[in-house]
Amino acid sequence: MSSTVTQDRLTGRSWAVVFVLCGAIFLEGIDVSMMGVALPSIRAELGLATGELQWIVSAYALSYGGFVLLGGRAADLLGRRRMFVGWLVVFLLFSGLGGFATEGWVLILARFVTGVAAAFMTPAGLSIITTTYPDGPQRTKALLVYAGTAAGGFSLGMVTGGLLTAIDWRWVFFAPVIVSAAILAGAITLIPRDVPNAQPRQGFDVTGALTLTGAMLLLVATVVRAPDVSSGQTLATCIGGLVLLTAFVMIEKRVSAPLVRLGLLRNTALIRANVGAILLVGSFVGFQFVAVLYLQELRHWSELETGLALMVIGIDSVLAPTLTPWLVNRFGNGRVVFGGFVLAALAYAAFLPLGSSFAAMLPAFLLLGLAFALAYGPLTIAATERVAENEQGLASGVLTTSFQFGSALGLAVVAAVLTAADDLTVDGFRNGLVVPLAAAVLGVLVALPGSKRVAANG
Repeated sequence: MSSTVTQDRLTGRSWAVVFVLCGAIFLEGIDVSMMGVALPSIRAELGLATGELQWIVSAYALSYGGFVLLGGRAADLLGRRRMFVGWLVVFLLFSGLGGFATEGWVLILARFVTGVAAAFMTPAGLSIITTTYPDGPQRTKALLVYAGTAAGGFSLGMVTGGLLTAIDWRWVFFAPVIVSAAILAGAITLIPRDVPNAQPRQGFDVTGALTLTGAMLLLVATVVRAPDVSSGQTLATCIGGLVLLTAFVMIEKRVSAPLVRLGLLRNTALIRANVGAILLVGSFVGFQFVAVLYLQELRHWSELETGLALMVIGIDSVLAPTLTPWLVNRFGNGRVVFGGFVLAALAYAAFLPLGSSFAAMLPAFLLLGLAFALAYGPLTIAATERVAENEQGLASGVLTTSFQFGSALGLAVVAAVLTAADDLTVDGFRNGLVVPLAAAVLGVLVALPGSKRVAANG
């Protein structure tokens, strides 16, 4: 595929390939966020309890995060194009199943399998970019456009969810089927077949993937149960999660083909980028959950009104591929990420007064859209730079695990705080908003300038 790239710029066919991959990451980006606006309608029709309702989002995020490392390994060894196209088909089929669900367990199962499909599809797509375009301006441009599209999809998913739910919540599942079919046609046509991997093919660490997924499920369940600290089930869930996490580390040390080569975690830039990813997405998902409940349940806004109000955050889809590349070239990844977290903290603080008018909320939405535009793309670059080509899929998988675990964790912590408050008034929602604000402040500390490695240009 190197013939599609020139030394100084991307050619027309190169851009076409990037756009196909951007279509997939946009689809993945909207999948979690657009569910937030649709959840009240889903609960009303299927009669789901609050705990069951949360798993519509968490089942996807945790299966995605748990299997994405295996997906990155599969992309490196079995072929990136094969993994991308094959699992896109699975994503399409189970999105459709979710749309036809009449029982809560069917919907949750469909979401779980869709998350597994995304876990194999997404790192394959990202590693197609990092192995196709040479290190330097070409790869940086492609990655920033790709990451900007993901960030735009994540924020615009709230708008899309509101618009689709205003018609029927099932369109939140049917619309991705249509988009997936178009992406599939483009992928088959434009993405060339992989060059055979010269490395000997080793086995896959399925046990590692299962223990990691189980650990994340139990740890998130522990957070959800946290308000009931006296429950023996809460303690058992916590212990079980820690045991599985310990087992995962031991497995990775002993198997011949580990899911995660633990030596990769010595890359300081990668670690800081992944911690930043957890905090960025975790704070955003937590904020979305509080904002949607506040607008719909306390202010009695419709799904359409809620989606249109949150549409402002989608400004990042315009700024990420335009403003962010210039800022990265001028100031470097680290400083841009730092600025993004500062703006995120200001955005959550600006929303704390919980005004009743759109005008009062507008500054917070604008700041949050700009924050996401600045932080998301540079975090992606920082997590994949200085990583060997044959481990790009693995590095991509580690980053995606962080994004997904962050989303599930952020949602769980906010839900636990709201449950503990047992008071969905203005004061109760303010308590919930402290969580994303605190996460953004921690992100500022993690991204503090000073490390040459982190501040280096992408």
